[in-house]
Amino acid sequence: MPSCAPRLCKDADMSSGASRRPSADDLLILLAVGRSGRFVSAADELGLNHTTISRRIAALEETLGGRVLTRVSGGWELTDLGRDALVAAEAVETAVKSLSPGAAGNRVLEGVVRISATDGFSAYLAAPAIAEVQRQHPGISVEIVTATRRASQQRTGLDIEVVVGEPQVLRAKAIRLGDYCLGLYGSRDYLREHGSPESVADLARYPLVYFIDSMLQVDDLDLAAGFATAMRESVTSTNVFVHVEATRAAAGLGLLPCFMADRHPDLTRVLRTAISVRLTYWLVTRTETLRRPEVTAIVDALCAQVRGQRAALLGSAPAVEV
Repeated sequence: MPSCAPRLCKDADMSSGASRRPSADDLLILLAVGRSGRFVSAADELGLNHTTISRRIAALEETLGGRVLTRVSGGWELTDLGRDALVAAEAVETAVKSLSPGAAGNRVLEGVVRISATDGFSAYLAAPAIAEVQRQHPGISVEIVTATRRASQQRTGLDIEVVVGEPQVLRAKAIRLGDYCLGLYGSRDYLREHGSPESVADLARYPLVYFIDSMLQVDDLDLAAGFATAMRESVTSTNVFVHVEATRAAAGLGLLPCFMADRHPDLTRVLRTAISVRLTYWLVTRTETLRRPEVTAIVDALCAQVRGQRAALLGSAPAVEV
């Protein structure tokens, strides 16, 4: 797998304590740990072992005269001294990478970018955007973890998170990607058998296909189903693809993202004007992570993909914000 940093020397004598200047290798190790938040991820990226990573960070701290990392839940965060050292580390990385131009003299982008995003976003927005980036930069490899949750306060092991609803985060940059709509859908067979609801009050006669209420972590998605308090639950799941397929299989009426449901001609949207919920995708990343060119390339592609799919994301009706 391509690495986003040059291979480092495994020799125990990588830095010179006598000079009291930080080793370039140690700075690159700090860079990898600072970006991923984990020693194990940095070790995999750099082709070193966990013990070497820990030892070189300790040597760097001795040279600089202070802590560069602090322990947090699930990983490590940079201290103020660590952030200062990271600037120098990025300069070292840029200088090394400048020696490896592409065939046309352009900068080569490579490395692993780790993303967490919702199921639907990952499949229909992230995947095509990433594929476009990889056509131009085949050295970039992307790992996608699908999850519907709030933005993490410690983004250890992740470069980018895409969440629903404006995130409240510290030491991170939040970028508004764009809006999308949820609508209420039924399969043609289901509506033929049970009839279409004529009003919101009619929904008490229908079961709802949606998220598991007790496991839903996203406030905006919880509020989205506020109209459905009188509906009994049918199939519920943490996975939106299950919602779509259960609705297609006539399990009830599904509250579905329009950009997913409208792909299926056997689904019909009901109460289009009365039930149209507008939500927002946000992207969260560390400021230092965003300075990596391969991460920036993925972020730019995701932003462009959301802009290009605006009509599909919003459906064809005006939506009500929650």
